Amino acid sequence: MSVKTIYLAGGCFWGMQKFFDQFDGIVSTEVGYANGPDRAPSYQEVCTNSGHAETLRVDYDPAVITLTQLLNNFFMVIDPLSVNRQGNDCGVQYRTGIYYTDTDDLPEIEAVYKAEEEKAGARLAVELMPLQNFFPAEEYHQKYLDKNPTGYCHIPRSMFKLR
Repeated sequence: MSVKTIYLAGGCFWGMQKFFDQFDGIVSTEVGYANGPDRAPSYQEVCTNSGHAETLRVDYDPAVITLTQLLNNFFMVIDPLSVNRQGNDCGVQYRTGIYYTDTDDLPEIEAVYKAEEEKAGARLAVELMPLQNFFPAEEYHQKYLDKNPTGYCHIPRSMFKLR
């Protein structure tokens, strides 16, 4: 099995992890903080404008789920026009982004991005850029909604049962 990785910032990372964990081909997920200063922040620092985005690392098997499918799923659960906000969560840490580490993925990412922009009829607020850094979040954030099923999330609970 060949495993690839993409980093997705889609607002609160608890729901993003729960959402992506349901799909076949997802090898593993990890929530963390990305594309801020080159220093691992605490959750408290992220909540007080450290500059990092709450981000989900997605390791996937492209023979089972394609990058295009992953990104189409991503766009199902975010508001791509919203700046620094998803649902009731607002602040720079809740910005949306697609952060890649393999430039060979860029044409596929750009094709999905362009299609979403055309669908929206407006410029997307979703950052599209190389991953600068990623720091895993504290353990209590990992699989948070599995540990705390009544926790808040901007993603409707019905979206956690697509597969």
